[in-house]
Amino acid sequence: MAAVAVAQTASGVAFEQQKMKQALAYGDKTVAANAMYSIILLEGPKSVYKDSLAYLYFNDRNFISCFLVTNDILKNNPGNLDLMEMNAISLESMGAAEKAVEAYQNLFTKTNNNYHAYKLAGLQFGMNKNEEAYASIKKADKLPDDGKVKITFQVNKNYNQNVDLKAAIAYLEGIIATNLNKNNEAKISFERAIKLFPEFVLAKTKLDALNAEPKK
Repeated sequence: MAAVAVAQTASGVAFEQQKMKQALAYGDKTVAANAMYSIILLEGPKSVYKDSLAYLYFNDRNFISCFLVTNDILKNNPGNLDLMEMNAISLESMGAAEKAVEAYQNLFTKTNNNYHAYKLAGLQFGMNKNEEAYASIKKADKLPDDGKVKITFQVNKNYNQNVDLKAAIAYLEGIIATNLNKNNEAKISFERAIKLFPEFVLAKTKLDALNAEPKK
């Protein structure tokens, strides 16, 4: 009886895998997700298809479901960096700022990645934790950069600009410094941002505004 049950389970998994592949080939993510759920139920709680389900939800920008799945997986596999990042992004996208800060802090301690420090600083700044944000962005600035990450800034309603991460870090450092009334430091940061990315519109605007202020 046990052998028959195992054979039926294997047959059921194979069937659902074929259904999932066909659904993905046809772009039907709902059917693909349903097939993944069936596989997870057949294979048990440790099924690797939980990971696949998390990626499916993440790529479909279904951040609530992605958070719930990644949160479940990370209870037993807390060191999976990809899932930790998806979890943090999902929390941020859901507007759960406090939880997102915790997630990015945890992620950053494991990766020491300048992008994760930049995201952490941005969240802290958005919560008016300026001193913490300044410390985080300073860390980001000191870390190596691979030149692959671009940050998108909305210049106006008709124009977005993709900026190199190192320049974006310098820009955010300037913004936070301005809020802390560190105007000299802010100018230096904006100037560095422009040096790193000469066409950086927002950095130029902020620098011009600071230079236009009357000297005290």
